[in-house]
Amino acid sequence: MTTHDAGSTPAVRQLRLVVEAEDYDAAVAFFRDALGLPEQAAFAGEGDARVVILDAGRATLEIANPAQKRMIDEVEVGRQVAPKLRVAFEVDDGRAATRRLVSAGATEIAPPTVTPWQSLNARLDAPAGLQITVFQELRGAEERATTGDSAGARDRAE
Repeated sequence: MTTHDAGSTPAVRQLRLVVEAEDYDAAVAFFRDALGLPEQAAFAGEGDARVVILDAGRATLEIANPAQKRMIDEVEVGRQVAPKLRVAFEVDDGRAATRRLVSAGATEIAPPTVTPWQSLNARLDAPAGLQITVFQELRGAEERATTGDSAGARDRAE
């Protein structure tokens, strides 16, 4: 059920996740250079204050209850490991992205795994204290929609 009228202007225009990184340069190199998030803007202030805004494409906010979170961990990793906040990035090639990110400093928690919802998901510990999932959709959007497996109905865990 939606409470937003399809013809009206959205109340929220952008989701921006702000992450404090003790090793700012390593985090920027990982997310901008290794993961490939384009830089939109960067600002510096007094006392070595720095921030970079990276474009992560389309944003969604998934809210999962504890049972769903446990199920996702079990599917992707085989055990409970996720903190309350995990960030997921859709990529074109899940295996290549996982290799690239591990080479850039991430720690692999679980290798790329085909999920019951037909995506290839890998779990990583990334810079800035973030646990991330990189996922590759294995079926096209049209196929997911015709099987009742659309993003809004399938709780796909990203």
